[in-house]
Amino acid sequence: MLRRLTAPVVTLALAATLPISGLVTTGSASAAPRQAPTTATTAAAPDISLDKVKEHLSAFQDIADQHGGNRAHGTPGYQASVDYVQAELDAAGFETRVQSFTYYGKTGYNLIADWPGGDPDDVLMVGGHLDGVSSGAGINDNGSGSAAILEVALEVARNDYQPDKHLRFAWWGAEELGLIGSSHYVDSLSAADQARISGYYNFDMVGSPNPGYFIYDGDDSDGVGAGPGPDGSAYLETVLEDYFTSIDWPTRGTDFSGRSDYGPFIEVGIAAGGTFTGAEGRKTQAEAQLWGGTAGRAYDPCYHSSCDGLANLDDGALNRNADAIAYAVWTVAGEQTADDFSVSVSPTSGTVDAGASATATVATQTTRGTAQQVQLAASGLPEGVTATFSPATVTSGESATLTLTAAESAPSGTHPVTVTGTGTQTSDTATYTLTVNGTSSCGGHDNTRTGTLSGRGDADYQPDGSYFHTPTSGTHRACLDGPDGVDFDLYLQKWNGFGWSNVDSGTSSGPDESISYSGTSGYYRYRVYAYSGSGSYTLGYDTP
Repeated sequence: MLRRLTAPVVTLALAATLPISGLVTTGSASAAPRQAPTTATTAAAPDISLDKVKEHLSAFQDIADQHGGNRAHGTPGYQASVDYVQAELDAAGFETRVQSFTYYGKTGYNLIADWPGGDPDDVLMVGGHLDGVSSGAGINDNGSGSAAILEVALEVARNDYQPDKHLRFAWWGAEELGLIGSSHYVDSLSAADQARISGYYNFDMVGSPNPGYFIYDGDDSDGVGAGPGPDGSAYLETVLEDYFTSIDWPTRGTDFSGRSDYGPFIEVGIAAGGTFTGAEGRKTQAEAQLWGGTAGRAYDPCYHSSCDGLANLDDGALNRNADAIAYAVWTVAGEQTADDFSVSVSPTSGTVDAGASATATVATQTTRGTAQQVQLAASGLPEGVTATFSPATVTSGESATLTLTAAESAPSGTHPVTVTGTGTQTSDTATYTLTVNGTSSCGGHDNTRTGTLSGRGDADYQPDGSYFHTPTSGTHRACLDGPDGVDFDLYLQKWNGFGWSNVDSGTSSGPDESISYSGTSGYYRYRVYAYSGSGSYTLGYDTP
């Protein structure tokens, strides 16, 4: 863990010396843990195995031992750490990618792992840095966070967890040199991609041997901390508090001081949260009474030192924080627990003559969970058309026959009909496009004209190739009745002093059109146009 530097990510060597961070800020909270409102979770989070977390830490220790004693940026030890984590995730079914960057003349890497599914416009990220300093294996800082996040990710796969949010896990490079990897990642995102990340949890040093239990304070309303996070951070904080409250374990809020990889996220307005157990700051007597451990001793006496190995851990802190990570993921991401099904129609379109019927098959399929009863209905039916289903209720996985019947008086036209299946838990829809070859609906107008169009592109101007004059403002109404199987369009045009301009139109994909236009006095005409097909038509219209 290192504090956030103001220098941006660069792709050339820098000559400046990077400072080491100072004391961890703990805020001004009293020793008693805050009581947050209970946050409901849709599925119980799994218990994360401490033994499995420690297996990953043993792998990190072995990697350091085999590569010069460390896992620092730009070293073979760091590359091997990335390879280890990526291999575990690939085998579990994650979609992984390695993002490279250059800093201090050395290549660094971020490892990004996406769990397939969930809403791509609502992403929950969980991350921590994978690199250590050059003086040791970096087992607590930050092998502990990296290993805990990895095991939570693997539990996501073992449980085939299907959350509402899209889950993305990240292991950052070069954090110890100033949050370089995480800054590079955030800077590489478009504004739209940044907006898709609804929250970021960061876990850095979660197994300190003399642990504190610090939760990043996303809200100033409780008087804790002076660095609230962006909107949504208070909720992320509350979820973690709820977990520790549920196990009756006290915590303390702490500022977003910019020390770790949440920094680049909150700088662009992404809500953040997380836990850590402390670094070089010394535990006070009050904190020792709150959490146990030794007052006056550093949370991690081996911070950034060669002794930060497997012996430099507190199993209780590591276990509690790993379980807290899982609880946060399962709570914030939610879970698609409802049984679900789909509806489809075959064929997806059809034609019916006035006085006749057309049929289609409505198929349902169970897409999640168990089968459920589905009630079928149709909406958007055109005038003179009725719909029936046989049977009207099916069990998802079964099919029904949809019958569409057009009355003798049904007008011509093409219409989208929505077929809806309503289940006991969810619903789904499908669209059937219905064309009715019906009777003329253009009777009863003050004026009637007829004509014939010879094919695509042919046009007539009505009335009788000329125009008409309306001395007052009012509503123009018109109806075009074309032959079955053609696509005729109707345009109302007005003289503007220089030429004819369209003021209203009917341009559906069928033979019949209608217009209702409120206009001022002037000269008008109708243009009847053949988009496709040929034949005779009837135009009825009223003038103001």
